[in-house]
Amino acid sequence: MKALLPALFAEALLAGCSSADAPALEPIPGSITYGGQPRTKLSKSPVGSAVYNQFYNGTGQRVEETYILQPDRSLKLVRREIGPDFPD
Repeated sequence: MKALLPALFAEALLAGCSSADAPALEPIPGSITYGGQPRTKLSKSPVGSAVYNQFYNGTGQRVEETYILQPDRSLKLVRREIGPDFPD
């Protein structure tokens, strides 16, 4: 019983942890969805497709974003990496 108690306690603590609780990424200037969804719909791409976008932000850093095409043909921003223009 003593060995089972810490495992149950750890499980209870981890039950509330998930990536779904993380705040959604907000578009920034240069993002495809900055200012709203694009006017053209990706009608030939299958739902769940990844769309990649690369641009430079106001400070000259390279920004790489990944979007996933949703069933309603909107784009959901799921990943953003910001780094220097020329990595060492």
